[in-house]
Amino acid sequence: MNRAVVFELLWLVAALTITALIFWAGAWSYPQGAGTIWPIGWATMAAVLAMSLYEIRRVWTRGREIRDN
Repeated sequence: MNRAVVFELLWLVAALTITALIFWAGAWSYPQGAGTIWPIGWATMAAVLAMSLYEIRRVWTRGREIRDN
């Protein structure tokens, strides 16, 4: 695993953490809507994960190509 992959994984963890904190704050500030806010938060975090997988895969394969040459 090269440095770029580690950076992408750290960025993913940071993005998921920030997203969770934003939705936690929303659910905390509006308790009546927490039942609706959390499923949207989980869907958003799944979308963030899905969008990050392409970049992680791209960096991973680029690192392998450089290593093979």
